[in-house]
Amino acid sequence: MPDVTLDVREIPKPQRHPKIFGTFDSLDVGEAIILINDHDPRHLHDEFDERLPGGYGWDYLVREKRDYRIRISKTTAAPPPRLLGNTAELTDGPVDAAGVAWKLDFDGRGLDSNLIRLAPGGGIDTHRGAEVDVLIHVVAGSGTVGTETGDVAVSAGDLLWLPRRSERSFTAGPDGLSYLTVHTHREPTLTIEPLGTGR
Repeated sequence: MPDVTLDVREIPKPQRHPKIFGTFDSLDVGEAIILINDHDPRHLHDEFDERLPGGYGWDYLVREKRDYRIRISKTTAAPPPRLLGNTAELTDGPVDAAGVAWKLDFDGRGLDSNLIRLAPGGGIDTHRGAEVDVLIHVVAGSGTVGTETGDVAVSAGDLLWLPRRSERSFTAGPDGLSYLTVHTHREPTLTIEPLGTGR
């Protein structure tokens, strides 16, 4: 198939990148877009590096004032696997308050994942989960996960399943608690529901 020409000069800026990625995603391996733009799209190049490292080609054909033409080719059928970080490094050092130390944050992903760190004795109050099952891997420390049927003691290496809509709370032990959550991607409009204290 011949290269697809995509001139984005007349497309409003907020719509350009979604249009480019939508067109790119529809390509087969070996096919390409000839992107025509009014400036050097360095931020777009950064986005391709973040989303598809090693999975695309980027070749300038024309680099003139208000006329940039770049051939962006598809070299893999899907985003290649990549190293995202190291949980030992992310959980090293003191924690002052509960927080997200790392999160999976790529557009088009099918999973959500967060590394949560709780300070010694810290916790997350009782709440009911959203409409997704959650897998938890305790990567450092220890603590308890409160459930409707009692507390579950957890420590580094433990795997825990939280069924959708299940009630849960988290309390860190004396050495803190760090755990990785993994679940299907959900839109940010879905939130956990805190439970009243009168239960």
